[in-house]
Amino acid sequence: MQSYSEFLDLSVGFPQEGYSVIDDELYFQDLNLMEMIETYGTPLRFTYLPMISKKIQQAKLLFQTAIIKNNYRGDYKYCYCTKSSHFKHIVEEALKNGIHLETSSAFDMPMIEALEKKGSLTKDITVICNGFKTYQYKQYIIDMLHDGYKNIIPVLDNKEEFNLFDDEVELDTPCNLGIRIAAEEQPDSQFYTSRLGVRMEDVIDFYNNKISANPNFRVKLLHFFINSGITDSPYYWNELEKYVTLYCKFKKINPELDTLDIGGGMPFKDSLVFDFDYEYMVNEIVKRIKEICAEHDVVEPDIITEFGKYTVAEASGILYKVLGRKQQNDREKWLMLDGSFITNLPDVWALNQKYILLPINNWDAEYERVNLGGITCDGQDYYNQEAHMNSVFMPKTRKVQYLGFFNTGAYQEVLSGYGGIHHCLLPSPKHVIIRRNRDETFNFEVFGEEQNSKQVLKILGYT
Repeated sequence: MQSYSEFLDLSVGFPQEGYSVIDDELYFQDLNLMEMIETYGTPLRFTYLPMISKKIQQAKLLFQTAIIKNNYRGDYKYCYCTKSSHFKHIVEEALKNGIHLETSSAFDMPMIEALEKKGSLTKDITVICNGFKTYQYKQYIIDMLHDGYKNIIPVLDNKEEFNLFDDEVELDTPCNLGIRIAAEEQPDSQFYTSRLGVRMEDVIDFYNNKISANPNFRVKLLHFFINSGITDSPYYWNELEKYVTLYCKFKKINPELDTLDIGGGMPFKDSLVFDFDYEYMVNEIVKRIKEICAEHDVVEPDIITEFGKYTVAEASGILYKVLGRKQQNDREKWLMLDGSFITNLPDVWALNQKYILLPINNWDAEYERVNLGGITCDGQDYYNQEAHMNSVFMPKTRKVQYLGFFNTGAYQEVLSGYGGIHHCLLPSPKHVIIRRNRDETFNFEVFGEEQNSKQVLKILGYT
């Protein structure tokens, strides 16, 4: 029978970029994963920071290339969507690449101020403030505007939000605003229109009736987010055309409008058969925006993107040990892991999200079909299907087995509730941050030790 290594190569083609197998063990970005496991144990969450910079630089190059190729007259700004991962080491790594930020709630703002005090950013950074504006969120924005953050752009999520700013903003120069368009959802959605944003047919009337005559404000940006993400589909291109057309109409009555924020949704590699033509999609977006603007005799806008998952997903992974094997019937073999999908990778449980799954060792062993089980006493704590096949296969062995889920860096730690209380009181796993030194050696830092019982009992009020 074939080895697991031969089976995977025939199934999907392996090794692939970023992954290699040396002496029967898996390496990720040249990292010896077995050595990491021997040093730090499992379950182990890790973040390889250089991947964040690599993804940002790739996207910036794609947009700059498309702008030149299409003689596009606008500029491009890359904003990092902070809600994908707010951790300081993540945001600081992203900021090394000359990017800007997009926020979604009140506590983002003191986080930005802390980064400015440390010297990780300057007050001229562009900050796109999305989300529903609570009083506290609005107050932080106004305080920072008064403190010299001139490029903070509150994006109005509803018409009433304008009143919050109108009552309190007094600046030497007008405050720049954005307006979010309420996008139409996908045809198979149970909603027709997004709960977020101002209805498309109301945007221009809202501007004419409430904002245009007010000298303290100018609308510089129009924002939309297509919930399906960036896809080469009739739905995506149809939605893009609608919103660029609205931009052109709006621009003719509001010459100060000069920026189109097309949101996020750039996909990340979530399977070994992932196939997405980034170069084609970016070029097509730039090309179509230019064509629609030309039809309406309008100068092309500056383009902003808000990439979150794309920025951070491929930088992280989580490693597990197989604690036990259970043959439950003729067909079902279970590998029980020393962690939980519900608590460590909640999108697996909530959204049926798939990630790249690979064994860390025993690649020369035969392979078998298995189900993976977490150790919570919950019937939904399992993983038994890959994005590219209806089953999970692992090496068939009685030896100690380790395995890893890769490209898990977006949302999972935040949704898991880092350092908080988890289902069945399972602890937060140890988390290691990895950097590259100038001589290309690795630098390891333990960001968080595995949660202990005293910490859990204190949160619960027992101590």
